[in-house]
Amino acid sequence: MAKFELGELVCASDVMERIWAQNGFGAYVLRSLNRYTRCDWGEMNDEDKEMNDMAIGPNEDSVLAVYEHSKHPEWKIVITTEIDRSVTTIRFSDEN
Repeated sequence: MAKFELGELVCASDVMERIWAQNGFGAYVLRSLNRYTRCDWGEMNDEDKEMNDMAIGPNEDSVLAVYEHSKHPEWKIVITTEIDRSVTTIRFSDEN
């Protein structure tokens, strides 16, 4: 169970394409999302992790986490949840 509201879950189109095309990538995305819902912010510095911890509390703010796969650096993804908790987006780190 998520420790904060995720809203609608959206994947960028190239993330969806890789989920369908590359064996193992979909499982990696699900593991990363599971980490995210448990407030495991992935490969971020301590200050950014602390900001996320504060963002899910009474001072609600957007939440952002980065996940890197040790064997597949091209699988680096970013998961973000909007301030109003209406949408959580999964995208590659090099997308805007």
